[in-house]
Amino acid sequence: MTHTPEASARTSSAHDGRQLRRVVGASLVGTTIEWYDFFIYASAASLVFGKQFFPSLDGTAALLASFATLGVSFVARPIGGIVAGHLGDRVGRKAVLVATLLLMGISTIGVGLLPGYDSIGVAAPVLLVVLRLLQGLSAGGEWGGAALMSVEHAPPGRRGYFGSFPQIGVPIGLLLANLVFFSVSAATTDDQFARWGWRIPFLLSVVLIAVGFFVRARVSESPVFSELRARRARRSAPLAELLRTNRRELLVAIGLFIANNMVGYILIAFINSYGTRTLKLSSTTMLFVGMVGAVSWGVFTVLAGHWSDGWGRRRTYLVGTLAMGAWTFPFFLLFDTRSVPLMLAAVIVLGFGLGLTYGPQAAAYSELFPAGIRYSGVSFAYAFGAILGGGFAPLVSTWLVGETGTSLSVSGYMLVACLVTLAAVLALRERPAAEREAFVTGAE
Repeated sequence: MTHTPEASARTSSAHDGRQLRRVVGASLVGTTIEWYDFFIYASAASLVFGKQFFPSLDGTAALLASFATLGVSFVARPIGGIVAGHLGDRVGRKAVLVATLLLMGISTIGVGLLPGYDSIGVAAPVLLVVLRLLQGLSAGGEWGGAALMSVEHAPPGRRGYFGSFPQIGVPIGLLLANLVFFSVSAATTDDQFARWGWRIPFLLSVVLIAVGFFVRARVSESPVFSELRARRARRSAPLAELLRTNRRELLVAIGLFIANNMVGYILIAFINSYGTRTLKLSSTTMLFVGMVGAVSWGVFTVLAGHWSDGWGRRRTYLVGTLAMGAWTFPFFLLFDTRSVPLMLAAVIVLGFGLGLTYGPQAAAYSELFPAGIRYSGVSFAYAFGAILGGGFAPLVSTWLVGETGTSLSVSGYMLVACLVTLAAVLALRERPAAEREAFVTGAE
C-alpha cells in the first residue's frame, strides 16, 4: 500500500488534533482537581474550621485563625514554584504535572481524615498547617505546567484560546466545590455538617485524583520542551538565569496577577463568611451565590482567551482590569442589600472582570519568558502574585470589616490591587504576531 503526502498529512493532522484535545483535557481536569481541593479548604475554613481546630478562641478570632491557615499555603507556593519550575525546565513539563497532582490529592485526603482539636489537642491545628503547606507546594507548581502544556501544544494564533482551558479549572473547581458543599450541607443538619459532613468533600477527592492521573498519563510532552531536549538547549540553572535576565518581565507578570487573585479570593473565601456572619444569610444561599459567580467567571475566562487572540493580551487585560476596578464599590453596595437577585448581579459582573484578567494569563505569561526558563518564570511569577494578591486577602478583609464596621473598606482594598495591576498592564509589551509565535516556540 502506498501512502501519499496528502494522506500522511491528514493522518498527522488527526493525530495532532487528538493529542491537543488530550492535552487540553489533561490541563483542565488537573487544574479543576487542584482548585476543587483548594476551594473546599477555603469553604471549610470559613464555615467550620474555627470550631473544629480553634475551639478555645472566640468567633472572630477563630475565623481569623482559620483564614490564617488558608494564607499559610501561599508561603509554600514560591518554594513549590521554584522546585517545579527547575524540574519542568530540566526534566519536562509532563512529569512535574503528575507529581503535583498526586501531592495535592494526598494532602487533601489527609485534611478529610484529620481528627479535630477535641480528639488530639494542639496536634490538630499543627497537622492542619502541615497539610496546608503541602497543598501550597503543589499549587505553586501545578498551574505553570498546565498552562505551558496547553499554550505550547496550541496551533499558531490560538494560544490565548487554548491557554484559557487550564484557567477555567479555577471557576469549575469553585463551582464543583460549592456544589458539593451545597449538597452536603442541604442533606445534613448544622450539627451533622459541623461534626462530620464537612469531611465528605475532601474524601471525594479520591475519585477526582484517579481520573486526573489517568488523563495526564496519556498526554505527550510539550513539543517546545522536546525540541529543547533534542537541541540540548536545556538550562543548567534556569532560576538563576531568570533572575539575572528577566527581572522586568517577572515584575510585570507578578503585577498582572495581583488584582485577579485578590478579588478572586474575596469571592471564593471571604464572601461566604461575610454573608453568613455579618449579613446573617444562610450558608446554602451564599454557596449558591458563589456558584453563579463561578459560572460567570468561567464563561468570560474562555471568551477572554479567545478575544485575546484577536484583540491582543494587553487590551483584553486592560478592559478587565478597568471593569473590575470600577465594580469594587458597587459590588459591596449591592451585596449589603441582602437581596439575592442583586447579589447575583454583583457576582456576575465581577465574574466579567475576573474572566478578562484570567483568560489571557497563560498565553501572556508564556510570551514573557524564553522557552528554556519559561516554567521557572511562569511558576515564580504566579506564586508571588498569589502571595501579594490573594494569599491573605480573606484575613485582611475580615480584619478591615471588624475594624471599620463597613464593607466599603474591602472595596478600597480591592481598588488598590486593581491600580497595581493596571500599572503592570500598561507596562506589558505586546509582541507582533510573527515575533510572538517565534518566541513561544523557541525559534527566536
